[in-house]
Amino acid sequence: MSYNLLKGKKGIIFGALDANSIAWKTAERVHEEGGTFVLTNAPIALRMGQINELAEKTNSQVIPADATSIEDLENLVAKATEVLGGKLDFVLHSIGMSVNVRKGNHYTNQNYNYTEKGWDVSAVSFHKTMNVLYNKDAMNEWGSIVALTYMAAQRVFPDYNDMADNKAYLESIARSFGYFFGKDKNVRVNTISQSPTPTTAGQGVKGFDGFMAYAEKMSPLGNATAEDCANYTIAMFSDLTKRVTLQNLFNDGGFSNMGVSDSVMDTFTEEK
Repeated sequence: MSYNLLKGKKGIIFGALDANSIAWKTAERVHEEGGTFVLTNAPIALRMGQINELAEKTNSQVIPADATSIEDLENLVAKATEVLGGKLDFVLHSIGMSVNVRKGNHYTNQNYNYTEKGWDVSAVSFHKTMNVLYNKDAMNEWGSIVALTYMAAQRVFPDYNDMADNKAYLESIARSFGYFFGKDKNVRVNTISQSPTPTTAGQGVKGFDGFMAYAEKMSPLGNATAEDCANYTIAMFSDLTKRVTLQNLFNDGGFSNMGVSDSVMDTFTEEK
């Protein structure tokens, strides 16, 4: 159902790879709510994904950009504001990558060149993105910037590997840069901590199916879907949340406040 929550609003969506991605679902919902946007991803990701299909469906333009490159980001923001006809109202950062995970390197035996690459892509790219938006004065007042994160930033999930460190850094960036964006520009910056979600990237984590099942049992409302996250992001982009900033917002069915659930305990209780 559409309420035109984003009518007249425009922005940039990073990270739409395929129909399983949260960024893809968010783009569809932004379109339904009357918003306009450009889509972006790294050139190699664009070749691997189906982003042109999404662009056609949402009447959007695709602008390739390496989010770790200030030059690429400056070009992206300049073109986006030109294409969209003015300053931006929203930005979604939905980017994450760990080469150590892809290569099967254990957390205690990382390749630190891979660590640095993953840190740059997953976290520092968010700082670089906001650096360009801030210094180019590219955001409208009361605009909203959202990055996607995960609770491994606060708790230990061994197979999440160095991505946990990346997400912790990402959340810190949101708070620190969000202070300046709020004070100087009246722009909100928040992170959404999502349930484990079967995206293309998420399913690359070792033991993902078992972890999904565990989180489902732990969460009173069950796991939040990609569609749920898209809807939450729409709310954060809308004027309904104008005073919400510097927050890490959990969209996880209650998992983050659980110690243990009856369903999980039942798996350890022998029948008598």
